[in-house]
Amino acid sequence: MTGWPAADIWLGLLWAAAAALLAGHIGRVAADITYVTLADGRRRERRLPLSYRLLLPFAPNLAGLVNRPAFARMREDHDRRLVAAGFEGLLSGRELIALRFLMPLVFGTLTVVAVHAGLRRIPGAVGAALAQRALLFDLVLVLYWFVQPSLWLQRRLGERHLQIQRALPFVLDLLTLSVEAGLDFMTAIKRIIDRRELDALNEELIRVFREVQLGRTRREALRDLADRVQHPDVRAVVNALVQADELGVSIGSILRIQADQMRIRRFLNAERMANEAPVKLLFPLILFIFPSVFLILLGPIVVQVLQHGF
Repeated sequence: MTGWPAADIWLGLLWAAAAALLAGHIGRVAADITYVTLADGRRRERRLPLSYRLLLPFAPNLAGLVNRPAFARMREDHDRRLVAAGFEGLLSGRELIALRFLMPLVFGTLTVVAVHAGLRRIPGAVGAALAQRALLFDLVLVLYWFVQPSLWLQRRLGERHLQIQRALPFVLDLLTLSVEAGLDFMTAIKRIIDRRELDALNEELIRVFREVQLGRTRREALRDLADRVQHPDVRAVVNALVQADELGVSIGSILRIQADQMRIRRFLNAERMANEAPVKLLFPLILFIFPSVFLILLGPIVVQVLQHGF
């Protein structure tokens, strides 16, 4: 019995060392915690997906591509949405566009290789039929990894908007009570910032308060809040406050009206979601429940027919 050749042993050791180094690097990247810095200097954790953190060091290699004028509008749109989602300073529009090209190149290739390896293991006519459609699978996988960064950003933006939408009526109530009790508007915001748990809306209020402290007018800070958050409820409240400030109307009454409107809007939204629930249940009902019932009721009969014939 002869041993393995020395070249094969060294090659195996090199592959094992490379795999260990890669696993160690992935582990270090996974353990790192990413933060954004708030307007008052505090740091808030924002966790990027592990795949993004692994590929971001390679994003500058695509600078020549993503900086082209053809991507100018996409860069601006991604920058606005990243700020609205709370990732300002952590991820830029250029980096997100670069990820849209890197993700199909790296993870798309890996998933395509894995799918082809799985298809080759399927025996018989089923495997042959699936292998003939391998190109379709490849295109679907590459397309998914191309749009995945946009889907991730949309999901994070929706989560942040939901947090703000839920907290806004309560904050408006606190502002109304504080202003009607005789406090100045900015002092009321300071009280709310100090006493409420730090959430998405509190982060935005901290920025408004710091901007006013640094010399911006209240109108400018509020308009910047509406442009930054990109939420219709926040924009409606900001427009009402700016108009009240310009016309000299009592802010307390405006805040109370806006709080009542927020509650009515939340009630209507909940009613709309309740009405949409039966329609949304149709898909899982048809896809999972009906086939399960069919399999339970007719499965034994089908088995007997196949075993004993008609």
